[in-house]
Amino acid sequence: MRGRCRPLDDMGTIGARRLPDPAFWRGKRVFMTGHTGFKGGWLSLWLHEMGAQVFGYALAPPTEPNLFTLARVGSVAGHEIGDIRDFSALSKAMHAFAPDIVFHLAAQPLVRESYRIPLDTFATNVMGTLHVLEAIRLTPSVETGIIVTSDKVYAENQTSRHGEDSRLGGHDPYSASKACAELATASFPIGRAKKIATVRSGNVIGGGDWAADRLVADFIRAIMAGETLAVRNPDAVRPWQHVLDPLCGYLLAAEYLCNHAWHPVQNWNFGPAENSEITVRELAARLCESWGDGAGFDIVPQLEAPHEAPVLRLNSAKAGSELNWQPGLTIDAALAETIAWFKAYAAGENMAAFTIGQIQAYQNQVFAHAS
Repeated sequence: MRGRCRPLDDMGTIGARRLPDPAFWRGKRVFMTGHTGFKGGWLSLWLHEMGAQVFGYALAPPTEPNLFTLARVGSVAGHEIGDIRDFSALSKAMHAFAPDIVFHLAAQPLVRESYRIPLDTFATNVMGTLHVLEAIRLTPSVETGIIVTSDKVYAENQTSRHGEDSRLGGHDPYSASKACAELATASFPIGRAKKIATVRSGNVIGGGDWAADRLVADFIRAIMAGETLAVRNPDAVRPWQHVLDPLCGYLLAAEYLCNHAWHPVQNWNFGPAENSEITVRELAARLCESWGDGAGFDIVPQLEAPHEAPVLRLNSAKAGSELNWQPGLTIDAALAETIAWFKAYAAGENMAAFTIGQIQAYQNQVFAHAS
């Protein structure tokens, strides 16, 4: 389905030097875990736009409403509802589809939820990842696998940006489980017939995210309910970025692996420009300003709240030098695109067409600034 191409504000682009190559993706068979989630839904649509054949394996959509249903992701991708903790079902699905490339996005993705269900978090994020790696190892057709982790794999450091060689860590179950997934991937005996990379992005925002305990999703729920956004940890610093920026990096990483000789497990950071690393308080203020209509927020004291890292920053120089990747959108453009999506949803627009239109606009505008 073709959507309207709504141009981005020229001042909102940074000038990414490279975009995914549709000629590379045309006809590629891509197996994806987590396609019913936020990032997985956007990636499925983008791959379909470039001509790839996509098959997804994931649990049912985690929220209601959700991007998978609204953007009709199931109409552009074959899919199976399944759990990555079920190795037999996962391996059977992957082998039957016979993909060229695998993207692993399925996860328990929430820090605060990981305190409530630590065992499930480790089982999904560590053993689930190992199941995906073993399925890749046993599926002859697979050439490349991209394992998606998180910026939270790094040990806390409030003074400098995390590079790919920074020490791994994790104070909470979610962060620790993702760091474990990194170690498991690096040590897994995948063999020289397969090329594997892990990719780490920042705090992703965009249309269609209704996950609990995420600032933008919380804001949208408050707005729709006629309430004021409650903000916790207002001074925490995060690397905010629009969903299409790291997805662009994931796609470039897969192209790179396919086009280069075998190498031990690679890893890349995909973070925003430095001026997008702002506090929760500032992001909330910009959200309210972008939405308008008198939107506001309140700071809520967090007594006995679970620990969350006060500062997260990423160094993405390696992705720039090796993949020719840069973030494409400023923080203000990212917020504008996100607000536009949710306002379109509130107005009852066709969200499949609108979402595809934003993908096309991103490609067209960022490409124009790359030349």
